[in-house]
Amino acid sequence: MSKRSAFLALSFLLLVACSKSATGANGGSSQTLTVFAASSLTKAFGAIGSDFQAANPGAKVTFDFGPSDGLANQIESEGTADVFASASGTWMDDVQSKTGVADRTDFAKNRLVIITPPDNPAGVQSLADLARPGVSVVLAAEGVPVGDYARQALDAAGLSKQVLANVVSNEQDDASLVAKITAGEADAAIVYASDVTSTVAPQVNAVKIPDGQNVIATYPIAVIDGTSHADLAKSFIAYVSGSAGQATLATYGFLPPA
Repeated sequence: MSKRSAFLALSFLLLVACSKSATGANGGSSQTLTVFAASSLTKAFGAIGSDFQAANPGAKVTFDFGPSDGLANQIESEGTADVFASASGTWMDDVQSKTGVADRTDFAKNRLVIITPPDNPAGVQSLADLARPGVSVVLAAEGVPVGDYARQALDAAGLSKQVLANVVSNEQDDASLVAKITAGEADAAIVYASDVTSTVAPQVNAVKIPDGQNVIATYPIAVIDGTSHADLAKSFIAYVSGSAGQATLATYGFLPPA
């Protein structure tokens, strides 16, 4: 065999090897899906991502968790996401109008709950107690879905003026609210029910908000226009919306979308 023939044969073998290395066990090309998701989904989507990868060999899911408003702004300015899962329809609407989305669907709901330090030093038992003079309250900032939902609940109860006067900090997301309470830096916060995980529950006291005063958060998910992984993105959304994804979400305290 001539040197040229040997070179061509080696080149062909390398090409085949590279092709195989880029192919998943299911015969499809290996792809990395980038999902931007609300911070309240961190635990649930971490589990769902692992399960999705196991069910789709060759697929890899990476997550960017944060407040929905910040993620929406990042999508619109950088265009780096394939999928957006928001804790608010408002911010999904924003991305839909400015960047464009497809296959949008609601996949979960969430309730609000008050949390206090375990010993509940301020004796908080209701939304009305947050309005008492001297009670220190932390909320998420305006524009952050859990903060907006909390303000809606306070508005509906006619408590906004009094409670907002007691707010000592406006946080960037629900995880920061939990951290403030577990550190004993405030008497109470309003967070999602799903934030009171098995890890968090021993570190806080949870106070239920009655249905008549509660606000239900609806979570939409969608494929971002322009993604080069549209088929994989659709498959991920189908998994989240399907029985396996819904079972995982329920485990982490989320309600079904219907």
